[in-house]
This record gives sequence, C-alpha cells and structure tokens, in this order.
Amino acid sequence: MLVLTRKPNQSIMIGDEVEISVLSIMGEMVRIGIQAPRSIPVFRKEVYLEIQHGRGEPAAVGARAEVDAALQRLSE
Repeated sequence: MLVLTRKPNQSIMIGDEVEISVLSIMGEMVRIGIQAPRSIPVFRKEVYLEIQHGRGEPAAVGARAEVDAALQRLSE
C-alpha cells in the first residue's frame, strides 16, 4: 500500500483519468473528491458490498477480494 500525505486542496492522480482531491479535514473526518470518467464506477466499499449482495452475487470472499484489490489500486 502506498501511503501519501496531502493537505486540503491537494490531489493525487491515478493513471491519467482519476483525480483524488482532499477537500477538507475536520478533526478525524476527511472529505475527499473523486473525479473519474463515467465509465469507472466509484462507490464507498460498504455500498459496493451491499450492491453485490443485493444482486445475489457472493458478497463474501470473492467480492471482498475484488473490492480490496480495487481499493489498493486506487491507493497506489
């Protein structure tokens, strides 16, 4: 996992198309903005797992591994 330090109004790029921006920091809460093409779905992990579970797809090991891998790619 790549760990980066950013201040408000600073960003990181993932590839050429995805930008993650730190919008604000309020105590222990961090607001981030994600700018990505519409073809790249962006969800909070818990929402993604609910969507997968609601479709009848396995929300257990396989789906969690996919989400973890996607989150890891985002943090690289």
